[in-house]
Amino acid sequence: MKKPTNLRSLAAQTLVQVVEQGQSLSQLLPNAQKGLSDKDAALLQVLCFGVCRQLPQLEWIISQLMERPMTGKQRTLHFLIMVGLYQLMATRIPAHAALAETVEGAVVLKRPQLKGLINGVLRQFQRRQETLLSEIPEHIATLHPKWLLTRLQNAWPEHWKQIVEANNQHPPFWLRVNRQHHSRAAWLALLQAAGKDAIPHPDAPDALRLTEPCSVNQLPGFADGWVTVQDASAQGCVALLEPQNGDHILDLCAAPGGKTTHILEVAPDAKVMAVDVDAQRLARVTENLLRLKQDAEVKLGDGRHPEQWAGETLFDRILLDAPCSATGVIRRHPDIKWLRRDSDIAELAALQKEILDAIWPRLKQGGTLVYATCSIMPEENHQQITAFLSRHTDAELQNISEQQQPGLQVYPEVEGGDGFYYAKLVKR
Repeated sequence: MKKPTNLRSLAAQTLVQVVEQGQSLSQLLPNAQKGLSDKDAALLQVLCFGVCRQLPQLEWIISQLMERPMTGKQRTLHFLIMVGLYQLMATRIPAHAALAETVEGAVVLKRPQLKGLINGVLRQFQRRQETLLSEIPEHIATLHPKWLLTRLQNAWPEHWKQIVEANNQHPPFWLRVNRQHHSRAAWLALLQAAGKDAIPHPDAPDALRLTEPCSVNQLPGFADGWVTVQDASAQGCVALLEPQNGDHILDLCAAPGGKTTHILEVAPDAKVMAVDVDAQRLARVTENLLRLKQDAEVKLGDGRHPEQWAGETLFDRILLDAPCSATGVIRRHPDIKWLRRDSDIAELAALQKEILDAIWPRLKQGGTLVYATCSIMPEENHQQITAFLSRHTDAELQNISEQQQPGLQVYPEVEGGDGFYYAKLVKR
């Protein structure tokens, strides 16, 4: 009989790779979850995401409970203690179970002699929890690294508190109803008949927010392509692109394919080319097209070198969901706070500039380009588009918002969409 996996030790090993080695949770978790039941896989994700979300707070608490941090080969035990603290602070797992499983993790990590230490630290936290939580310094309570907090305060003096609050929440569960199968109202009726409920988005015509998250297998017709998991803000890209049947459309930086499939739901007879530089993520585009029974030309390629994958082709419409800091989707990927560096913003802005300049000649005269990012950094967004317009006199900015700067900046909202930026350009 297979010995049960100790999820706490598995979470600690995963977190070391994220926080200390700079690897991404979205790449590590699928491997860590292999062979686990659905329930265990979900709990592993909760523990890893939760610790990443509350990392500075957990570090501070450990500094109050231990005379010196665990270093070297014992570093994984430091993260095991964090996993224990997170369970006691933020989950419904009974305290006795959280303690027992976390302490047992030390045995799995081949440090049985430290069981007593881990047990002692966690029990001490239980005794002092109320006092400790009331004493957490304000800058640590924001749960953001200092460089990111400073950037948010400087860029959005009136909105940074709202952004930080939204970043620290669990993300809402948004869906996109496939209008080729059902209207949003008709699919919502099917969902309600299945004992679940959702709230329609006021602006995104296909978007619904589930009131209670659930497995996609419990969503009516998911396997048949009736509905897709996609944030409401991400759905806004296709509304601005306005794809038409017969158009030749480029979806650049297309993986994992949410926008590619949305384009084909709105304009099923459009000719779509989906391009991405990451082969592993590009495979997800093909999977999503198969589930929705759609056809698109899927190509591996670098946006800076369209001559390598597009030949002489010109496009009626281009959707560029540019590589970015992903600072608008921190609540979905809390490890972003610890993987990103301040210097990344300028490097990403330089890459976006290269792609924009390389791809603009591929747009037909009179054609539309929608530039989008899941970032809330001005350098990647309205400053990027301002600079682009000064370099390209044949680019005309379409008015899509009442904001002072070009384009539309959306902030993450607790029950709304993610942080996103859009600009709509037409070639004169």
